[in-house]
Amino acid sequence: MTTPQNHSFTTQIVHADRLGGAEHGAIHKPIHTSVQYGYEKVEDLIAVFQGTAKGGFNYARQGTPTTAALEAKITQMERGHGSIVFSTGMAGICALFLTLLKAGDHLVASQFVFGNTNSVFGTLADLGIEVTTVDVTDAANVAAALRPNTRMVFVETIANPGTQIPDLEGIGALCQQRGVLYVVDNTVASPYLFRAATVGAGLVVNSLTKSIGGQGDALGGAITDTGLYDWSGYPNIFAAYRKGDAKGWGLQQLRKKGLRDMGGTLSSHAAHQLALGAETLSLRMDRTSATALALAQWLEAHPAVSRVLYPMLPSHPQHAFARKHLKAGSWLLSFELRNPDQCLAVCNRLQLPIKATGLADTRTLIIPVAHTIFWEAGPAVRATMGIADSMIRLSVGLEEVEDLLADFEQALAGA
Repeated sequence: MTTPQNHSFTTQIVHADRLGGAEHGAIHKPIHTSVQYGYEKVEDLIAVFQGTAKGGFNYARQGTPTTAALEAKITQMERGHGSIVFSTGMAGICALFLTLLKAGDHLVASQFVFGNTNSVFGTLADLGIEVTTVDVTDAANVAAALRPNTRMVFVETIANPGTQIPDLEGIGALCQQRGVLYVVDNTVASPYLFRAATVGAGLVVNSLTKSIGGQGDALGGAITDTGLYDWSGYPNIFAAYRKGDAKGWGLQQLRKKGLRDMGGTLSSHAAHQLALGAETLSLRMDRTSATALALAQWLEAHPAVSRVLYPMLPSHPQHAFARKHLKAGSWLLSFELRNPDQCLAVCNRLQLPIKATGLADTRTLIIPVAHTIFWEAGPAVRATMGIADSMIRLSVGLEEVEDLLADFEQALAGA
């Protein structure tokens, strides 16, 4: 029995384990710590190895009943065809690129991406995979970058830290027309605020550490197949995986290569933590989005602040895209000071935001971007990504908005 699809987002998620068949009437899927899984008949084990059995486990590197329950929950959130979870979001992204692309292929990607993802692009180039980064806020830039050997287009729903939003719908239509795999990293927005399938994405990436887990206590990542991409026409699927329904070929290759071969496996303990966090996703996203908008509006009116980047502000360059596609603006906002020399001092004067990297915790986190997470990228790359020396990134938590506003008022006094 599964949760009825006519129930609301949160109702479906909080009842998913119970209705999915948790053992002994439990309302949460238990933590399965076993590495090996045995069978009465060797033929049953062979069927699991050869992929002819429906379900079944053999070795925990490829998944456990606990990770499978989390995968089902994420698939339900995205209303997809299936999902695979990984030890971290970056493990999932690396598996995505390294198992579905090969030397001689071409990737078109957003120039506004997470710093570590940008670093991976350099690794891909070293392996003979060409990468072209473009301003994805205009689908025409993506169209101009496509080549005969382009296999994939990769964007982030809301870019970190500049909050740029791609022309999600336009790029989706373009990829469908050209038969190119469209991948959307939906980490910041989450499947609650935005479902990438609505714009034609074939695969959706989520760093479970962030919005879905939401507690800052477990690392994890996920890739969901929406069922919209026709894998029968994708040239990089290994011959061994070209059997049965083509809808499963992409995930089969990702699981075999990304988990079995590369070992980016999520532990059952972390999967359990992330599954619990997922139950409050909508509540946290509603609360943090409302607080972030109030804080963004207040900052935009402050004389010490030169620019605020938040999708739900009318001043945001892609505000129209945000209003069309997003239920709310999320917890991520960035702002710049008129006096760059005050950047570190303002951060230090703040008492509530924790000076730490990371995103989507229950506590507000703050970090000066150019000095830390994008320091390695260098000034030239930061310039193309719209990252000023005075940019400060906030991941807004669950604190009362009045307390945060009072803290920012004292910290910005005299800045």
